[in-house]
Formats: sequence, C-alpha cells, structure tokens
Amino acid sequence: MITKEDKQKAIAKTARNKKDVGSPEVQVSILTERIKEVTDHIKENKHDFMARRGLMQMVGKRKKLLKYLEKTDFELYKKTVAKLGLRK
Repeated sequence: MITKEDKQKAIAKTARNKKDVGSPEVQVSILTERIKEVTDHIKENKHDFMARRGLMQMVGKRKKLLKYLEKTDFELYKKTVAKLGLRK
C-alpha cells in the first residue's frame, strides 16, 4: 500500500497546480508509484498471483492513460514520460 507521503510526492512531481489530483499525468504518476511497490512485493512473494493480477490491471490502466495523454497533448505526454522515467 502506498503511503500518504509517497502519494503526495508523486502528485507534486506532475501536478499542474497546487490542487491538481485528477489530471491524467497525476494519475499516471500515482499508478507508477503503486506499480513499483507491488513489483517489489511480487519479487519477494513469487506465488502471490492476486497481487500479480492487480499489477497487470494497474499497468493496463497506466497504458490507457498514457495513450489518452499522447493523443490529446503530445508535449505534456513527453514531459510526463521523461519525469517518471518510463520507457516509450
């Protein structure tokens, strides 16, 4: 589970303004933090298939959000991918 402090750091990394918590780039940032955490959990617990399923769902959701961001605002998409260190 992602801590409140980690979530706030993720939001601050890509937020458009101080109160922004729902824009696509912020959602991608939060999902990225959660994905990192679940990936570490799965490395320790290889047989936790429910966590693996949840991880795949989060990756799919992040992929859809990135595709939407790429389609609507390509420059913001490039900045977001660069800030988060994602491969694209």
